[in-house]
Amino acid sequence: MNDISQKSLENWYLENYENKISGRRILLENIEPIIKSLQPPFVVEKLGASEEHQNIYKITLGEGPKKILLWSQMHGNESTGTKSLFDLFKYIEAFRSQPFVNDLLQKCTLVFVPMLNPDGAKYFTRVNTNGIDLNRDAVERKAKESLLLRNLLDTFDPHFCFNLHDQRTIFNVEGFKNPATISFLAPSIDEERTLTLGRKETMAVIVAMNKTLQKIIPNYIGRYTDEFYPTATGDNFQKLGHNTILIEAGHYHGDYEREMVRKYNFYALLSGLDYLVTHDVYEEYEDYFKIPNNGKQNFDFILRDFVDDKNNKIDIAFQYDYKVVNNDLVSYLIEQQRGDLSTFNAYNEFKK
Repeated sequence: MNDISQKSLENWYLENYENKISGRRILLENIEPIIKSLQPPFVVEKLGASEEHQNIYKITLGEGPKKILLWSQMHGNESTGTKSLFDLFKYIEAFRSQPFVNDLLQKCTLVFVPMLNPDGAKYFTRVNTNGIDLNRDAVERKAKESLLLRNLLDTFDPHFCFNLHDQRTIFNVEGFKNPATISFLAPSIDEERTLTLGRKETMAVIVAMNKTLQKIIPNYIGRYTDEFYPTATGDNFQKLGHNTILIEAGHYHGDYEREMVRKYNFYALLSGLDYLVTHDVYEEYEDYFKIPNNGKQNFDFILRDFVDDKNNKIDIAFQYDYKVVNNDLVSYLIEQQRGDLSTFNAYNEFKK
């Protein structure tokens, strides 16, 4: 994948990941001190402000001709990508003199927006403070945050984009009980899902990332639906000619804080950047279609053989939801489905 072996990388990560941030709820106040402490070759600028006047930052690295834009937490309650970006910053700092990082900074210019929706992060919601889903605001651009991202896209004009999200625990890898720990998507540009040159190039990067992760967590990698969403950010950026790679960070066994998943997300980012550094032609895309689709067969909890008021045995499935109470993130179970759930899986089961 890069200059050091997978085992060495694993050992390095365990000792050197960005431990100043952890958990599901990552706020601007958690990352702002780290951002302000970054030293060259990092260049830190204020990109703008959110609807509630919280700072949104742009971090630039490198001076090469290949332009790459990466952003996270456009959904405020999806923080795994943010943690992975700061892990990546630590890696770049640590291996600044090594060939891979040196080549990365010479061949590429990278721009990071590590938290596009700080207001949503504060309230742990998908939407911004005005109830706008930034990932469905690419056309109208009603939100200040959407305007900032689009203006950055237009002025920076990236060749590749990494759009970092989290996905729900319901997703499994089709054909397996395993959760879809990481899922990838090369967005469509139209309802016909036309296989353009840009989509092929996007798929080629995903193929490289998948190869890396399959060595580490085989059969835990899925492919997110490429149904066309006319107002979605990834679909529109892809349509505009900016190859956009969606990474959806999901669940791993027992990892509801997504601390293991952040590591796999970091590995995906690192291998994707490595591929872009070492390749100028992106033709090996066919294996993208061999990545299994995401299924929707998993629940957080299933109560098996519950006897209802009609004396029937049924299964009852629950999912965790989250809310902020007294500035703390609280999880609770919500019933999702009941009946014969024998074809569904659960991360935790209890038999009556």
